[in-house]
This record gives sequence, structure tokens and C-alpha cells, in this order.
Amino acid sequence: MSELVSFKCPSCGSPLLYSAEKGRFICEYCGSDFSFEEVKNADVNADTEFDWGDYKENVSQETLEGTVSYVCKSCGAEVVADAVTAASFCPYCGNVIVMEQNVSGLIKPNGIIPFRIDKKKLHEIVENYCKGKKLLPKHFLTAQKIEKVQGLYLPFWLYDCHADGSMGFDATRTRIWSDERNTYTETSHYYVTCEGDMDFKKVPVDGSHRMDDALMDSVEPYDFSDLQEFAKGYLSGFVAERFDEDADSCLGRATARVKSSVASTFYSAVTGYSSVTSSRSHIALQDTNVNYVLLPVYLITAQFDGQTYTYAVNGQTGKIVGDLPSDKGKITKTFLGTALGVAAAVLALLTFVF
Repeated sequence: MSELVSFKCPSCGSPLLYSAEKGRFICEYCGSDFSFEEVKNADVNADTEFDWGDYKENVSQETLEGTVSYVCKSCGAEVVADAVTAASFCPYCGNVIVMEQNVSGLIKPNGIIPFRIDKKKLHEIVENYCKGKKLLPKHFLTAQKIEKVQGLYLPFWLYDCHADGSMGFDATRTRIWSDERNTYTETSHYYVTCEGDMDFKKVPVDGSHRMDDALMDSVEPYDFSDLQEFAKGYLSGFVAERFDEDADSCLGRATARVKSSVASTFYSAVTGYSSVTSSRSHIALQDTNVNYVLLPVYLITAQFDGQTYTYAVNGQTGKIVGDLPSDKGKITKTFLGTALGVAAAVLALLTFVF
């Protein structure tokens, strides 16, 4: 086994925990708190930053000391935490997870966005999300369940690239006028071309095969101005997943997002026409670069009527996404109540008339 190393308090040497509420590192033993700059010299990890090209040449040789791999016996998910984290619950299925016998490392990311949403704020977000949902099953998302939710750092690839291309559009202009006898319609046809180039920075694509891509896209955006230099101390109190989809396999999704954005920009530039239809598109990407980062997410799972519902909360902004179920019993009662109300109103009207 590798020797476990924790992020130490510069004052007393006890393990530090990262506080999402304060945005600082807290020592629960002596009560001190520190900024990242104040404690990063205490980080004994001397690994270099992640580079995809180097990694492909030296597959899995680079590791980050002081991390522990956990595996869920229920769903098989593998997550990574720092040595002091009590990772008691699987963020994917909510079941108890156990530590593997072998300690394995985490490839050092280029950066990390720390959690800014703490458990107290998470309670408020979920409560507001469920508020007013009369058909929501009772006790579906309880405070007790939220308390067990584990904050999770998910692996993301951030792509930079230069895109240039051109698009052709079939467009029409329609003019309508009338005289005393007829109404006339004149349709003029045009072929419009647009050319241009754009630079893209930090296009995110999650590198987790286990995560639903649509869910991860929906939980965006992240404010990347808050991207910090990685230190394993940020993992304190949280867990992190390794990427299991590499930068090459995720490039297709990034390319599709970039091309869609370029096409949308070209399309919005074609104005003053009655109709516009794309007929030709050629968009190419150049100078592609990629960085590996960890982004904060709370995953909430709940069971109802034999189905698992998963919700994602952006750990930086608090944005929550996911579909809420409806209690069939409540739907029936609501329908019957409405039907009886309508019947009573009709009966009263008939009584009044006759």
C-alpha cells in the first residue's frame, strides 16, 4: 500500500477540512482556518499537472498520493476520496460503500472548482425545488435523505479550440398586397452565405461513463473564473470520481457542441428574411487543447414506485435538475375532487334553473 498523506493544519498538524460555506480550510481540532495560499506549501504532493499527451505515453503511471479508492458493492461505482474522508454512502445509488484493500491514486487534475454550496444551502435548494408540487409523493426527498447526500467531484475535460467555417442558407422574402379585386403574394428566393471564425475556451464534457450526459449538460453552466489550482485538500469531506472516458473519446461531444454554437451564430446573423433554412455547412476545428478538471456536484437518488430518480445540484451555483415523480394516488384524488366539484356546480346550476 502507498502511504496515506492528508492536508495538514499549519498550526497543529491535524487534518484540514474544506468548508464550502466559508471557502476556506478548517481545522476542527484547533479552530484555525486558512486560505488555499496559506496552506498549499504544506501539500506534500509534488506531482506535475495533468497533460493528456504525456498521459497517453505513460498510461496510468502518474498518481496522487494521499487518496483512497472506494468501491460500491451495490452498483460497482468507484470513487476517490482523501485519506480523512468518511465516504459512507455511494453518491450514485445511496448504498453503503466500502474501502478497497488496495490504495490507488488519482491522476492530478489541472484544476478544480471547490464546492460553494454547503449542506444547509442544499437543504434550502431541494426544499424550494419541491415546494408547491402537490402531486409529489410524501416524504420523497426528506431532510434525512439530503443529509446523507455526498458531495462529489466529477471528472470533466475542458477543451480549447479555434473553429472556422462557412454555411449556406436558402432564404425567402415574402411581400403581400391587394387591390380592389385580388390579393397578391410575391416570394423572392435568395442564397445567403456566412463565413467566420471563433475561439472557444473551456468547453466542458464530463469524463464519467456512469453519469448521464444530458444530466451533466443540464447542470451547467459553471463559472470558470473560480477555477483553482488543484490541491487534494479540497477533497476533504467529499469524494471524487476518476475519469473512465478519456479526452480522445470525449472529443466528439466537444466538437458537436462547438459546431452547434458556430452554426447558431451563423444562423442568427441571417436576418431580414421571411424564412431561412440551412443548406450547406462546413465547420472545422483547429489547435485543440484539453485540460482535466474536477467540478462539484451533489447527486441525490430517491426510489419511488420501483423507479430510481436522480437529481444533480451544481455544487458551485446551486442549480438543480431532474424530473420529479407524481403520486398516482394523489392524481386520482385530485381528478375525483375536480370531477365532484364540477358535478356539484352543474347540479346547483340545474337546481337554480329549474
